[in-house]
Amino acid sequence: MIKQFVPQEFCLKCRGCCRFREADSVWSPCLMDEEIQLLLDKKDIPAASISIERRIQLIANPNGVDFICPFLSSLSNKCAIYDIRPFECQLYPFLINLRKDKILLTVDLNCPYVCEKINSPEIKDYISYLAGYLNSPEQLKMLKDNPRLIQAYEEVREVAELIFPHEIK
Repeated sequence: MIKQFVPQEFCLKCRGCCRFREADSVWSPCLMDEEIQLLLDKKDIPAASISIERRIQLIANPNGVDFICPFLSSLSNKCAIYDIRPFECQLYPFLINLRKDKILLTVDLNCPYVCEKINSPEIKDYISYLAGYLNSPEQLKMLKDNPRLIQAYEEVREVAELIFPHEIK
């Protein structure tokens, strides 16, 4: 598990993440094969919750016009799979981003907690921790085995350079 940056009590009040503008959003978490198997092994997780592209299949938000993760309770704002949530969910509001020939660690500035802490020593320490974690041999192998986790997100802020694509091929 990745050490979390945003405190749980802040997340539960925010109601920002796990919500999407489109049903096929690039922001919908990609799943590794072992994550898919773990979710399917859990008896209350329907296979329809996973798209053919190995992403979490978003559903219409019962409280609005957007889409939400099928594991998010729109009432409590809690995740039904929090204890086994996918890597990209653990990483958020940080993202692994492909820009030109570089793989970067970026952060979603739509997260109010990140915006509040963006220039703090706390976030700088966390970015250092996260860059070290993601550049470890185990995580580099995981990225090599799961290149779909490296996306081209827009409206994010670059915070660290990770690795070059040729280093994980």
